[in-house]
Amino acid sequence: MSSQDSALRTPHSALGSSIRTWWTILRISLEERLVYRGDFMLGTLMRFLPFVTQIFLWTAVIGAVPGNSIAGYTRDDMIAYYLLTNVSRAFSSMPGLASGISRSILDGSIKKYLIQPVDMVGFLLITRVAHKLVYYTVAAIPFALVFFLCRGFFETGWPAPAVLAAFLASLIMTFVLGFFLEACIGMIGFWFLEVNSLLFVYMLVNYFLSGQMFPLEFLDKIMLFGTISLGDAIRFVPLQYLAYFPCAVFLGKITGAALVRGLLIELAWVVFFVFLSRWLFNRGVRRYSAFGG
Repeated sequence: MSSQDSALRTPHSALGSSIRTWWTILRISLEERLVYRGDFMLGTLMRFLPFVTQIFLWTAVIGAVPGNSIAGYTRDDMIAYYLLTNVSRAFSSMPGLASGISRSILDGSIKKYLIQPVDMVGFLLITRVAHKLVYYTVAAIPFALVFFLCRGFFETGWPAPAVLAAFLASLIMTFVLGFFLEACIGMIGFWFLEVNSLLFVYMLVNYFLSGQMFPLEFLDKIMLFGTISLGDAIRFVPLQYLAYFPCAVFLGKITGAALVRGLLIELAWVVFFVFLSRWLFNRGVRRYSAFGG
């Protein structure tokens, strides 16, 4: 009887041990980042300084357009959009993730994840969660200050609770999507030891296709082969969810059935890249040769 009880307790004890392990990793990662990320507050504030030129730029551009709007975006909408892209990109950007994974494959340091009972993808995900928590904790004051000073550019004001919930949900999925997408790029290093050139091309394409430069509606009148607009073609790839989509949701540019459909598609992309990263890792490990120190 006691052996049966012990057998029944084993899965629960294993689960508890796993939870404690991941919590310890998260706690240590938080402590490490709080020590050396105090410069985030000043750095974040300095990041918003170029918006002074953005205000002058879009005042001139949209002021010269009949109707004072482009694709439904007024001058105030454009400034608000660029402010919001800083929020969405802070969630989706994963500096050093893909290059770090490929470098660990190249120099052999990935061996530590293969011989120790710690999952590499899970470990990297936890450390990124810690990174984002510390970033927004430290950067909350400059973000709040800038958005307060620029509150007049948000014509629609604070969104309705349902829209705000959709915006927050999209940001969470933006973080997960950004992480697993870049993790997949890094794992290409199992097949091609040097991925920096590929990563550079990805960053250039991402800057354009994710909507960091301007809203994707600006491309809706450019037709490809006379059948589909460039904006619609870009919306078929997941990059729009890294910057454009959360901003458009907050500004009320995507509503109703289109909003629900967009959230479901974003969730589908998240699930796809989660499974793709696992598949790439498992396939890569099978052919991996542990060279390096």
